[in-house]
Amino acid sequence: MRKSLQFILIGLAGMTGLTISPTIAAAQDMELRIGPGGVGVYDRDRDRDRYRYDGYERRGPRGCDPGDALDIARGEGLRRAQVVRMSPRSIVVQGMTRRGPERMIFANRRGCPEI
Repeated sequence: MRKSLQFILIGLAGMTGLTISPTIAAAQDMELRIGPGGVGVYDRDRDRDRYRYDGYERRGPRGCDPGDALDIARGEGLRRAQVVRMSPRSIVVQGMTRRGPERMIFANRRGCPEI
């Protein structure tokens, strides 16, 4: 009876040690940083997964998103703005201003510059 109790205790101690060791190793990718916003936890793996090997973020096509063009047009004062035409070189947004119908043309490049 005493020997079987000893084996059970040794087995439990061994299993507990195996479950604790991976958590200790995983905690090495965390850092505590002190900055103007206070103390924060920084996870190195999260940033590594977000960017690829070349450092650029992969979000899709590099052109102007029609939603971004609409947001810019609404910010400039166009009401009821809608995309009228989209080509490989430009995006045309049409809407209303105080003076009447208005149209804005954006280049189909990153950042949606207005033409």
